[in-house]
Amino acid sequence: MGFILSVIFGFLPMLVFAFFVYWLDRYEKEPRHLLGGAFVWGAVVAAGFAFLINTLLGAGIFILTGSELIAQQTTGSLIAPIIEESLKGMAVLIVFFFYRKEFDSILDGIVYAGITALGFAATENTYYIFNYGYLESGYTGLLTLVFIRVILVGWQHPFYTAFFGIGLAIGRLSPHRFKRLLFPTGGLLLSIALHSIHNTIPSIIPGIAGIVIGTLFDWTGWLGLGIFILYVIYHEKKLIQSELKEEVQLGIISLEQYLNSSSNIARFKTLLNHFGKPSFPTIAHFYQLCAELAHKKHQFRRLGDEEGNLKIIAQLRGELAQLSPLVG
Repeated sequence: MGFILSVIFGFLPMLVFAFFVYWLDRYEKEPRHLLGGAFVWGAVVAAGFAFLINTLLGAGIFILTGSELIAQQTTGSLIAPIIEESLKGMAVLIVFFFYRKEFDSILDGIVYAGITALGFAATENTYYIFNYGYLESGYTGLLTLVFIRVILVGWQHPFYTAFFGIGLAIGRLSPHRFKRLLFPTGGLLLSIALHSIHNTIPSIIPGIAGIVIGTLFDWTGWLGLGIFILYVIYHEKKLIQSELKEEVQLGIISLEQYLNSSSNIARFKTLLNHFGKPSFPTIAHFYQLCAELAHKKHQFRRLGDEEGNLKIIAQLRGELAQLSPLVG
Protein backbone atom coordinates (compact mmCIF):
# COMPACT_ATOMS: atom_id res chain seq x y z
CA MET A 1 0.00 0.00 0.00
CA GLY A 2 2.91 2.33 0.78
CA PHE A 3 4.28 1.96 -2.74
CA ILE A 4 0.88 2.60 -4.35
CA LEU A 5 0.43 5.75 -2.28
CA SER A 6 3.94 6.85 -3.21
CA VAL A 7 3.10 6.49 -6.90
CA ILE A 8 -0.19 8.35 -6.46
CA PHE A 9 1.38 11.22 -4.52
CA GLY A 10 4.37 11.24 -6.83
CA PHE A 11 2.45 11.43 -10.10
CA LEU A 12 -0.96 12.98 -9.40
CA PRO A 13 0.27 16.42 -8.21
CA MET A 14 2.71 16.60 -11.14
CA LEU A 15 -0.09 15.81 -13.58
CA VAL A 16 -2.13 18.62 -12.02
CA PHE A 17 0.88 20.93 -12.38
CA ALA A 18 1.26 19.80 -16.00
CA PHE A 19 -2.37 20.68 -16.71
CA PHE A 20 -1.73 24.12 -15.22
CA VAL A 21 1.27 24.60 -17.54
CA TYR A 22 -0.91 23.50 -20.47
CA TRP A 23 -3.60 25.97 -19.39
CA LEU A 24 -1.06 28.82 -19.32
CA ASP A 25 -0.63 28.47 -23.08
CA ARG A 26 -3.76 30.56 -23.65
CA TYR A 27 -3.72 31.37 -27.37
CA GLU A 28 -1.99 28.59 -29.28
CA LYS A 29 -2.25 25.22 -27.59
CA GLU A 30 0.51 22.71 -28.29
CA PRO A 31 -0.51 19.26 -29.62
CA ARG A 32 -1.47 17.04 -26.71
CA HIS A 33 0.29 14.01 -28.15
CA LEU A 34 3.58 15.93 -28.15
CA LEU A 35 3.02 17.13 -24.58
CA GLY A 36 2.11 13.61 -23.50
CA GLY A 37 5.25 12.28 -25.17
CA ALA A 38 7.33 14.95 -23.41
CA PHE A 39 5.88 13.97 -20.01
CA VAL A 40 6.56 10.27 -20.65
CA TRP A 41 10.10 11.05 -21.81
CA GLY A 42 10.75 12.91 -18.56
CA ALA A 43 9.16 10.20 -16.39
CA VAL A 44 10.72 7.17 -18.10
CA VAL A 45 13.71 8.00 -20.29
CA ALA A 46 15.19 11.02 -18.49
CA ALA A 47 14.49 9.78 -14.97
CA GLY A 48 15.61 6.21 -15.73
CA PHE A 49 18.88 7.11 -17.41
CA ALA A 50 19.61 9.85 -14.87
CA PHE A 51 19.27 7.41 -11.99
CA LEU A 52 21.54 4.90 -13.73
CA ILE A 53 24.23 7.40 -14.76
CA ASN A 54 24.19 9.30 -11.46
CA THR A 55 24.54 6.04 -9.53
CA LEU A 56 27.39 4.73 -11.69
CA LEU A 57 29.36 8.00 -11.64
CA GLY A 58 28.76 8.45 -7.92
CA ALA A 59 30.05 4.93 -7.30
CA GLY A 60 33.09 5.69 -9.44
CA ILE A 61 33.91 8.79 -7.40
CA PHE A 62 33.53 6.79 -4.18
CA ILE A 63 35.96 4.16 -5.48
CA LEU A 64 38.49 6.85 -6.46
CA THR A 65 38.25 8.92 -3.27
CA GLY A 66 37.11 6.38 -0.68
CA SER A 67 34.82 9.09 0.74
CA GLU A 68 31.06 8.69 0.72
CA LEU A 69 30.65 12.39 1.59
CA ILE A 70 32.70 13.54 -1.42
CA ALA A 71 30.80 11.14 -3.67
CA GLN A 72 27.43 12.45 -2.46
CA GLN A 73 28.36 16.13 -2.72
CA THR A 74 29.96 15.74 -6.14
CA THR A 75 26.99 13.80 -7.45
CA GLY A 76 24.46 16.27 -6.06
CA SER A 77 26.24 19.50 -6.94
CA LEU A 78 27.90 18.61 -10.24
CA ILE A 79 26.93 15.32 -11.82
CA ALA A 80 23.16 15.29 -11.24
CA PRO A 81 22.52 18.84 -12.55
CA ILE A 82 24.48 18.18 -15.75
CA ILE A 83 23.02 14.73 -16.43
CA GLU A 84 19.43 15.52 -15.47
CA GLU A 85 19.16 18.84 -17.30
CA SER A 86 20.77 17.35 -20.40
CA LEU A 87 18.40 14.38 -20.44
CA LYS A 88 15.32 16.51 -19.84
CA GLY A 89 16.51 18.97 -22.45
CA MET A 90 16.71 16.21 -25.07
CA ALA A 91 12.90 15.99 -25.20
CA VAL A 92 12.63 19.72 -25.87
CA LEU A 93 15.40 19.41 -28.46
CA ILE A 94 13.53 16.60 -30.24
CA VAL A 95 10.40 18.75 -30.51
CA PHE A 96 12.56 21.68 -31.64
CA PHE A 97 14.16 19.76 -34.51
CA PHE A 98 11.46 17.31 -35.62
CA TYR A 99 8.35 19.39 -34.91
CA ARG A 100 9.83 22.81 -35.57
CA LYS A 101 6.58 24.23 -36.94
CA GLU A 102 5.04 23.75 -33.49
CA PHE A 103 7.85 25.68 -31.79
CA ASP A 104 6.58 29.21 -32.36
CA SER A 105 7.23 31.25 -29.23
CA ILE A 106 9.05 31.57 -25.93
CA LEU A 107 5.94 30.28 -24.18
CA ASP A 108 6.11 27.11 -26.31
CA GLY A 109 9.67 26.54 -25.09
CA ILE A 110 8.57 26.96 -21.48
CA VAL A 111 5.60 24.62 -21.95
CA TYR A 112 7.56 21.77 -23.53
CA ALA A 113 10.40 22.12 -21.01
CA GLY A 114 8.01 22.34 -18.07
CA ILE A 115 5.92 19.33 -19.07
CA THR A 116 9.06 17.21 -19.61
CA ALA A 117 10.48 18.28 -16.26
CA LEU A 118 7.21 17.49 -14.45
CA GLY A 119 7.33 13.95 -15.84
CA PHE A 120 10.86 13.65 -14.47
CA ALA A 121 9.74 15.07 -11.12
CA ALA A 122 6.86 12.58 -10.91
CA THR A 123 9.21 9.59 -11.06
CA GLU A 124 11.81 11.19 -8.80
CA ASN A 125 9.14 12.15 -6.26
CA THR A 126 7.82 8.58 -6.20
CA TYR A 127 11.32 7.29 -5.51
CA TYR A 128 11.96 9.77 -2.69
CA ILE A 129 8.53 9.43 -1.08
CA PHE A 130 8.74 5.64 -0.99
CA ASN A 131 12.42 5.11 -0.12
CA TYR A 132 13.11 8.04 2.19
CA GLY A 133 9.59 8.53 3.46
CA TYR A 134 7.58 5.34 3.76
CA LEU A 135 10.41 2.81 4.15
CA GLU A 136 12.19 4.88 6.80
CA SER A 137 9.28 6.30 8.83
CA GLY A 138 6.08 4.68 7.61
CA TYR A 139 3.06 6.79 6.72
CA THR A 140 4.32 9.76 8.76
CA GLY A 141 7.50 9.80 6.71
CA LEU A 142 5.49 9.36 3.52
CA LEU A 143 3.35 12.43 4.24
CA THR A 144 6.42 14.42 5.28
CA LEU A 145 8.15 13.67 1.98
CA VAL A 146 4.95 14.49 0.08
CA PHE A 147 4.96 17.92 1.73
CA ILE A 148 8.63 18.48 0.90
CA ARG A 149 8.55 17.14 -2.67
CA VAL A 150 5.20 18.63 -3.73
CA ILE A 151 4.79 21.83 -1.70
CA LEU A 152 8.33 22.97 -0.93
CA VAL A 153 10.16 21.92 -4.10
CA GLY A 154 7.34 20.87 -6.42
CA TRP A 155 8.25 23.34 -9.16
CA GLN A 156 12.03 22.96 -9.00
CA HIS A 157 12.53 20.80 -12.10
CA PRO A 158 10.23 22.83 -14.42
CA PHE A 159 11.95 25.98 -13.17
CA TYR A 160 15.44 24.76 -14.12
CA THR A 161 14.54 23.21 -17.48
CA ALA A 162 12.39 26.19 -18.54
CA PHE A 163 15.54 28.20 -19.22
CA PHE A 164 16.70 25.73 -21.84
CA GLY A 165 13.27 25.97 -23.50
CA ILE A 166 13.49 29.78 -23.36
CA GLY A 167 16.97 29.69 -24.87
CA LEU A 168 15.84 27.44 -27.71
CA ALA A 169 12.84 29.65 -28.45
CA ILE A 170 14.88 32.87 -28.51
CA GLY A 171 17.44 31.20 -30.76
CA ARG A 172 14.64 29.86 -32.96
CA LEU A 173 13.33 33.38 -33.56
CA SER A 174 16.73 34.98 -34.14
CA PRO A 175 17.91 35.64 -37.70
CA HIS A 176 21.57 35.43 -36.57
CA ARG A 177 23.26 32.02 -36.64
CA PHE A 178 25.54 32.85 -33.73
CA LYS A 179 22.59 33.70 -31.49
CA ARG A 180 20.81 30.51 -32.55
CA LEU A 181 23.64 28.63 -30.86
CA LEU A 182 24.39 31.10 -28.08
CA PHE A 183 20.94 31.34 -26.48
CA PRO A 184 20.19 27.58 -26.25
CA THR A 185 23.67 26.94 -24.85
CA GLY A 186 23.28 29.76 -22.36
CA GLY A 187 19.84 28.50 -21.36
CA LEU A 188 21.17 25.00 -20.71
CA LEU A 189 24.10 26.30 -18.68
CA LEU A 190 21.76 28.48 -16.61
CA SER A 191 19.43 25.54 -15.93
CA ILE A 192 22.42 23.45 -14.78
CA ALA A 193 23.74 26.29 -12.60
CA LEU A 194 20.38 26.87 -10.86
CA HIS A 195 19.96 23.13 -10.31
CA SER A 196 23.47 22.94 -8.87
CA ILE A 197 22.87 25.86 -6.48
CA HIS A 198 19.68 24.22 -5.19
CA ASN A 199 21.49 20.92 -4.57
CA THR A 200 24.53 22.60 -2.99
CA ILE A 201 22.77 24.81 -0.43
CA PRO A 202 21.94 21.97 2.03
CA SER A 203 25.57 20.77 2.07
CA ILE A 204 26.92 24.27 2.73
CA ILE A 205 24.23 25.32 5.21
CA PRO A 206 22.96 22.24 7.08
CA GLY A 207 19.82 22.00 9.20
CA ILE A 208 16.77 24.25 9.27
CA ALA A 209 18.73 27.29 8.07
CA GLY A 210 19.67 25.48 4.88
CA ILE A 211 16.06 24.43 4.28
CA VAL A 212 14.83 28.01 4.79
CA ILE A 213 17.47 29.55 2.52
CA GLY A 214 16.98 26.85 -0.12
CA THR A 215 13.22 27.35 -0.06
CA LEU A 216 13.60 31.13 -0.37
CA PHE A 217 15.98 30.64 -3.29
CA ASP A 218 13.54 28.31 -5.04
CA TRP A 219 10.41 30.36 -4.46
CA THR A 220 12.10 33.63 -5.43
CA GLY A 221 13.15 32.04 -8.70
CA TRP A 222 9.67 30.63 -9.33
CA LEU A 223 8.12 34.03 -8.66
CA GLY A 224 10.50 35.69 -11.09
CA LEU A 225 9.78 33.12 -13.78
CA GLY A 226 6.04 33.46 -13.14
CA ILE A 227 6.23 37.22 -13.72
CA PHE A 228 8.21 36.60 -16.91
CA ILE A 229 5.55 34.13 -18.12
CA LEU A 230 2.82 36.73 -17.55
CA TYR A 231 4.86 39.18 -19.63
CA VAL A 232 5.28 36.58 -22.40
CA ILE A 233 1.51 35.92 -22.45
CA TYR A 234 0.84 39.67 -22.65
CA HIS A 235 3.38 40.00 -25.47
CA GLU A 236 1.70 37.15 -27.35
CA LYS A 237 -1.65 38.94 -27.04
CA LYS A 238 -0.14 42.10 -28.53
CA LEU A 239 1.46 40.06 -31.33
CA ILE A 240 -1.92 38.57 -32.28
CA GLN A 241 -3.55 41.99 -32.24
CA SER A 242 -0.83 43.42 -34.47
CA GLU A 243 -0.55 40.58 -36.98
CA LEU A 244 -4.27 39.88 -37.54
CA LYS A 245 -5.33 43.44 -38.41
CA GLU A 246 -4.53 42.64 -42.03
CA GLU A 247 -6.91 39.64 -42.00
CA VAL A 248 -9.78 41.93 -40.97
CA GLN A 249 -8.96 44.33 -43.80
CA LEU A 250 -8.84 41.43 -46.27
CA GLY A 251 -12.23 40.18 -45.06
CA ILE A 252 -10.84 36.82 -43.93
CA ILE A 253 -12.09 37.25 -40.36
CA SER A 254 -14.63 39.65 -38.89
CA LEU A 255 -13.85 42.46 -36.46
CA GLU A 256 -15.58 40.56 -33.65
CA GLN A 257 -13.52 37.44 -34.39
CA TYR A 258 -10.39 39.59 -34.41
CA LEU A 259 -11.23 41.03 -31.00
CA ASN A 260 -12.06 37.58 -29.60
CA SER A 261 -8.81 36.10 -30.91
CA SER A 262 -6.71 38.20 -28.53
CA SER A 263 -9.10 38.24 -25.56
CA ASN A 264 -9.07 35.26 -23.22
CA ILE A 265 -12.31 36.35 -21.57
CA ALA A 266 -14.23 36.92 -24.81
CA ARG A 267 -12.97 33.68 -26.34
CA PHE A 268 -13.81 31.75 -23.18
CA LYS A 269 -17.35 33.14 -23.17
CA THR A 270 -17.77 32.20 -26.83
CA LEU A 271 -16.54 28.66 -26.23
CA LEU A 272 -18.65 28.34 -23.08
CA ASN A 273 -21.79 29.28 -25.01
CA HIS A 274 -21.07 26.46 -27.46
CA PHE A 275 -19.80 23.89 -24.95
CA GLY A 276 -21.27 20.46 -25.67
CA LYS A 277 -22.57 21.57 -29.06
CA PRO A 278 -21.32 20.35 -32.47
CA SER A 279 -19.99 23.86 -33.14
CA PHE A 280 -17.56 23.79 -30.19
CA PRO A 281 -14.62 22.00 -31.93
CA THR A 282 -14.95 24.26 -34.97
CA ILE A 283 -14.80 27.45 -32.89
CA ALA A 284 -11.88 26.19 -30.79
CA HIS A 285 -9.99 25.20 -33.95
CA PHE A 286 -10.75 28.57 -35.57
CA TYR A 287 -9.15 30.58 -32.76
CA GLN A 288 -6.23 28.14 -32.61
CA LEU A 289 -5.63 28.87 -36.32
CA CYS A 290 -5.83 32.61 -35.65
CA ALA A 291 -2.96 32.37 -33.17
CA GLU A 292 -0.95 30.09 -35.48
CA LEU A 293 -1.36 32.54 -38.35
CA ALA A 294 -0.20 35.44 -36.20
CA HIS A 295 2.94 33.55 -35.18
CA LYS A 296 3.74 32.45 -38.73
CA LYS A 297 3.37 36.01 -40.03
CA HIS A 298 5.67 37.20 -37.23
CA GLN A 299 8.22 34.52 -38.13
CA PHE A 300 8.04 35.53 -41.79
CA ARG A 301 8.79 39.13 -40.86
CA ARG A 302 11.82 38.09 -38.78
CA LEU A 303 13.18 35.09 -40.69
CA GLY A 304 11.76 35.33 -44.20
CA ASP A 305 10.28 32.33 -45.99
CA GLU A 306 11.94 29.90 -43.59
CA GLU A 307 10.64 26.35 -44.15
CA GLY A 308 7.82 27.61 -46.36
CA ASN A 309 6.29 30.25 -44.10
CA LEU A 310 4.46 31.89 -47.01
CA LYS A 311 2.85 28.61 -48.01
CA ILE A 312 1.78 27.97 -44.42
CA ILE A 313 0.35 31.51 -44.15
CA ALA A 314 -1.66 30.98 -47.32
CA GLN A 315 -3.00 27.64 -46.04
CA LEU A 316 -3.98 29.13 -42.68
CA ARG A 317 -5.74 32.04 -44.36
CA GLY A 318 -7.65 29.63 -46.57
CA GLU A 319 -8.81 27.57 -43.58
CA LEU A 320 -9.83 30.70 -41.65
CA ALA A 321 -11.80 32.00 -44.64
CA GLN A 322 -13.74 28.72 -44.79
CA LEU A 323 -14.39 28.57 -41.03
CA SER A 324 -15.18 32.23 -40.44
CA PRO A 325 -18.85 32.04 -41.64
CA LEU A 326 -19.38 28.97 -39.42
CA VAL A 327 -18.00 30.70 -36.34
CA GLY A 328 -20.21 33.75 -36.78
